[in-house]
Amino acid sequence: MRPLIGIPCCMKAFGAFAMPNHAVSDHYIKVVMGPVGGTPILVPAAGDAVVRDILPRLDGLLLTGSRSNVAPGLYAGPPHLEGTPEDPARDSTTLPLIRAALEMGLPLFAICRGFQELNVALGGALDQRVQDLPGRLDHSTPVDQVLPRVRTGKAHNVHVLEDGMLAQVWRGLDWSPEGVPVNSLHNQAVSRVAPRLLPEAWAPDGTIEGGRVRDARGFALGVQWHPEYDWAEDALSRRLFEAFGQAAMRWAAERAGNMAPAATLAAE
Repeated sequence: MRPLIGIPCCMKAFGAFAMPNHAVSDHYIKVVMGPVGGTPILVPAAGDAVVRDILPRLDGLLLTGSRSNVAPGLYAGPPHLEGTPEDPARDSTTLPLIRAALEMGLPLFAICRGFQELNVALGGALDQRVQDLPGRLDHSTPVDQVLPRVRTGKAHNVHVLEDGMLAQVWRGLDWSPEGVPVNSLHNQAVSRVAPRLLPEAWAPDGTIEGGRVRDARGFALGVQWHPEYDWAEDALSRRLFEAFGQAAMRWAAERAGNMAPAATLAAE
């Protein structure tokens, strides 16, 4: 049986009447059904009321990127500039989901906004516009700006910790800790690192681009770039999802084993 992978939704306005919709990009659906090897389960942006009922039924949690930014009030930051997109419905869902998932050991993989949410959920803070800070790169613009490659073009290299979780996931592949090219597309980034978040990847300007959760009971990894856009061509991106999928499959097998006695009793 394929593991059930929860994907928290964004709240977006669609149609002539701007009706609020719970939405997830098709990229994440395809990556879960592809290299993750799971079945995507969309988690509505309905606040922490969904956590208790949905989380025990999942085998993994995939936190996605989004145009919206984490509300600064959640990490005691200054107000966003006017016009900065926020998504309070998503914030109120993902942060309790993250904390509960980590507490139970559910496999978790966080991408871009999801990586920022992971840091905030664990007590960290964010820089809101990295490109406006002295000496920092514009992480919102790839080096290769040709339109078809905006999402897959490599923005910069990242330096990767040689004995960390990323290095373990990529073992056996062709890569160098001194320079892994990534398709990084973001304005916000980790500033104050949460006590349990261990950085493992850094951009040339020092921006944290990846990390794992200290003392996590299960797979708990996040990256600031977008492996969901280029996994079909990039072996490092694909391996991230394969490793997450393997962890989710192990969880699913254990969950099925724990449920077996009850299922047998019901059959009798």
